[in-house]
Amino acid sequence: MTAERPDPTKRDAGVGGMEFAGVGLQFAAAILLFLYAGKWLDSKLGTAPLFLIVGVFVGAGGGFYSMYRKLMRPPRS
Repeated sequence: MTAERPDPTKRDAGVGGMEFAGVGLQFAAAILLFLYAGKWLDSKLGTAPLFLIVGVFVGAGGGFYSMYRKLMRPPRS
């Protein structure tokens, strides 16, 4: 009697869920970090919402890129 081996291309639901649990939190943290950095820079330079807006877009772009890389990574064997 032989036991069936699991298919290595399929992920276990529990492991996959744990692997991606922090993706949304990381995305939000990147946006907030750059938002506050832009707000701080605006207060130092007196350029009202300029760097705040730039910070939000840079944070969103960086967070999205990080999320994309993590979600498109091939599954571990």
